[in-house]
Amino acid sequence: MHYEVREPAVAYGKKKFTLEEYLQIENDSAEKHELYKGEIFDIAGASPTHNKIFSNLFGNLFNKLRGKDCLPYGSDMRIHIPENSLHTYPDISIICGDIITAPENENSAIRPSVIIEILSGSTRQYDQSGKFKLYRDIPTLTEYIMVDSEAIRVEVFRINEQKRWELQEYKSINEILNFPFLQIEIPLADIYEATKL
Repeated sequence: MHYEVREPAVAYGKKKFTLEEYLQIENDSAEKHELYKGEIFDIAGASPTHNKIFSNLFGNLFNKLRGKDCLPYGSDMRIHIPENSLHTYPDISIICGDIITAPENENSAIRPSVIIEILSGSTRQYDQSGKFKLYRDIPTLTEYIMVDSEAIRVEVFRINEQKRWELQEYKSINEILNFPFLQIEIPLADIYEATKL
């Protein structure tokens, strides 16, 4: 299978933006954008399959985490990584305890415990490489999960006791995705329900 490799498109040319300018653009725009080292990037739209996977996964997470200390948030939750300057909108962020916001902007959370991205052809390479490198700078991150929207495949990177990232792959609809940090499990059959994959 051929996958298109594409980095996010620069939305406003090569001009460098301040954080204040970026936040003003976000407040005024119906579209969402990433900010990294002063450059603003478009965020790709999502396919119907991507949205089904999101709904299935988010619904399961919300139900299983109800009443616990950790809660899932959708792609409207902006995450800021002060360690490398990235402002982005993961498909799903799981935050434990109170939401800690960036000092300069109360609408950006800074300390998620789990991040989930749903891969598509246009975002696959970025989510698997460049973005993961940036996410690894989050000191509270325990798991980074990538759910494929074009095949039955889930890749999970977990940080071990030696502070190294380990990969676990799920490739069968009969497998169960394990979230050790959250102490929950979700069958892949539930994640991919009604997707025809």
